[in-house]
Amino acid sequence: MAGQKKKSPPTRTPAPAEAGASRTSLWERLATPAPAARTVLTPERIAEVAVGIADAEGIEAVTMRRLATELGVAPMAAYRYVSGKDDLLELMVDRAYGELAAPEPGAGWRETLRGLAVRTRELVLRHPWLVQLPSGRAAVAPTPNRVALAEWGMRALAEAGLSADETMAAVDTVGSYVQGRTAAEVATRHLMAAQGAPGDADALRTSMAPEMTWLIRTGRYPAFHHYIGTARHKDDPQWQFETGLDCILDGLATRLHI
Repeated sequence: MAGQKKKSPPTRTPAPAEAGASRTSLWERLATPAPAARTVLTPERIAEVAVGIADAEGIEAVTMRRLATELGVAPMAAYRYVSGKDDLLELMVDRAYGELAAPEPGAGWRETLRGLAVRTRELVLRHPWLVQLPSGRAAVAPTPNRVALAEWGMRALAEAGLSADETMAAVDTVGSYVQGRTAAEVATRHLMAAQGAPGDADALRTSMAPEMTWLIRTGRYPAFHHYIGTARHKDDPQWQFETGLDCILDGLATRLHI
C-alpha cells in the first residue's frame, strides 16, 4: 500500500550447526590427546625425587625450587607437605633408611648389630649425602625408619639381658663408629673424584706425597712409617671397616658380659 512503511526482515536465528561453527569437532578432540592430569604430589614422590637429585648432584643441589621443577609443579606446591628445607631433608633421610631390611628374628645380638652396621655402610655409600647433611634437625632428628634401625639393635641387646641404659650405649657406640668411618670413606672418595682419579688410591697418595714425605722424614712417626711400608689392606676400606667393627663388638661383649 502506498505510503505504508516497509517492515524490516525478521532477525534470523542461527541454525545449530552455524551457532557451533567455532566448536571443535568430536573427532578432532579424540585425535588430540587430552593434557595429562595435574601431577598428584605425595610425600613419597617428593622424597623420591629429592633423593634422586642428591644422589646425582649432591645435597647442595636440593632446593625447593629445583624440586618443584623436577616434579613439574608450581614452586609452592610442595609446601603442602613440607614447610621448608629442613622438613624436606628429614623426608629424604627417612626414605633412604627405609632401604634397610629388618634383621632375621633370633639372629643374636652380635649378628644383628654387625649386619645392620655393614648394611648401613652400604646404604651411605649409595647415598653419600647422608653423612654430608648441613648441621640442623635433619642430621639428628628421629624419623620412623631411622628409629627402626635403633629399635632393631636395642631389641636384640635387650633379649641378651642388657638394661635399657646399656642397650642404648651399645647401639650408640656402633652407630657412631659407622657414622664416623663412612664419613671418612665418603670424604676420601670425593677427594679422589675432585682430582680426576675416582677410586685411584695411588693417585691420592701421590697428591699427598710432599706432606707425608716431610712428616715421615722428621722421624717422629715410626709406627706410621712401618704401616705405610708393610700394611696389606691400605686400599681395602671394607676390610678396614669390618675389622674395626669386630673390635668394637668384641669390646662390647667383654664389657657387658654378653
